[in-house]
Amino acid sequence: MQDVDYLIIGAGAVGLAVADVLVAETDASIAIVDRNEQPGGHWNFAYDFVRLHQPSEFYGVESRRLGAARRDASGWNAGYFEMASGQEVLDYFDHVMRDHLLASGQVRYFPGSDYHGEGRVTSRQTGAKTQLNIRRKTVDATYFGTTIPAHHTPAFGRDDGTHLITPNQISALWAEQPERFASVCIVGAGKTGMDVGVHLIENGLPGDQIAWVMPRDSWLMNRTTLQPGAEFFESTMRAQAVQMQALAEARSAEDLFDRLERAGVMLRLDPSVEPEMYHCAIISEGEIDLLRQIDRVIRRGHVQHISNSGLRMDDGLVEMPENTLYIDCSASAVTRHPQIPIFQDSTITPQIVRTCQPAFSAAMIGLIETLDLSDAEKNELCRPLPLPDTPHDFFSIALSNMMNQYVWSRTPTIKDWMMRSRLDGFSQRIAEVTDPDAPAYAILNTFRQNMPSAIANIQKLMRKQA
Repeated sequence: MQDVDYLIIGAGAVGLAVADVLVAETDASIAIVDRNEQPGGHWNFAYDFVRLHQPSEFYGVESRRLGAARRDASGWNAGYFEMASGQEVLDYFDHVMRDHLLASGQVRYFPGSDYHGEGRVTSRQTGAKTQLNIRRKTVDATYFGTTIPAHHTPAFGRDDGTHLITPNQISALWAEQPERFASVCIVGAGKTGMDVGVHLIENGLPGDQIAWVMPRDSWLMNRTTLQPGAEFFESTMRAQAVQMQALAEARSAEDLFDRLERAGVMLRLDPSVEPEMYHCAIISEGEIDLLRQIDRVIRRGHVQHISNSGLRMDDGLVEMPENTLYIDCSASAVTRHPQIPIFQDSTITPQIVRTCQPAFSAAMIGLIETLDLSDAEKNELCRPLPLPDTPHDFFSIALSNMMNQYVWSRTPTIKDWMMRSRLDGFSQRIAEVTDPDAPAYAILNTFRQNMPSAIANIQKLMRKQA
């Protein structure tokens, strides 16, 4: 029997971010159990050309910077802060585990192991069993599991002789037989599909040889408006002020996103198609330009079956060249579950508590756990936000986000932590803005003055939709 204060299930970004704050703020002992042989969660199975969709500065654990805050000098992210590759993320999490968490003496790590409940751990390789006595709480960092493209079973069928691969297989196939197929068809319109489209075009495949199955178009956040650093502070805060004003004045979700698009905050692939999806995906205008080179975008619903002659879809048959390579990008990024209280008796279930920021959310939950409060009081400090699916979801998420931010700003321990937080990025700079800093002060005033009207308008539009 081994005594530990906390058991964390999952050594991905969420589990490690919680552990990092517990180590920094307490002397608690922690066990981390994970099925994989090394930390990093789904990054262990990522396709080789994947990169973070947000700047590295906003990702990882609170106490250790990911990357070196460099700017990309070329490519579609030129001028903006670096976004780590999948391998860089894995190396980073390995460093966090080995040189920080384990080195603290507070953490025990059980890689390649299954957790069976009630403190029972079994090694997947040796079968060795460990019994843990959990004195405080279990942290379930697997509640929102990630669907891994490499392991995804598509919902559609296919005929024998058709060619279907995952994104993980693209590089090897292109290295061996780049001219083997007459055309390529990307199946799936999420961020994985976008990554694949950009990758194919960057590697010289002409847009007229690519087809893209897009069941729903998506609204996309413009990476220009989501940059860290003092030099981007005004443009990033201006985007937030524009968003708050749009929330105060919008008459519908369509009107809201039209306003945000005109201001350069949101992007879409085709200006003539009204997007029906919003999943917090981030993209650059350079990537959009590359994706617009794809000639054939198929908006006929979902694929039901792939045959040698084409696609059977929700809305009829679509002919395709017989020798077409299909790339399955239809896996959902995150398994959706209902929002539940984060703190319940002896369990902590991390969820998103700030819009589209899983790393910050996990770190914040870790901090709140260190406060001498009841579960009910802790839950009042961090209400979980729903994962967005449609543009209308933007309203409920924005409202919940503002409520959390309000209570954090009025809780001294949390406010002080946010002032120092690497993952937060802007609280300290906002607090430093005064009258003489005229442009930034005006932007913040616009943001603050529109907040009450935004809250009232959001509530009205949510009642109207209900």
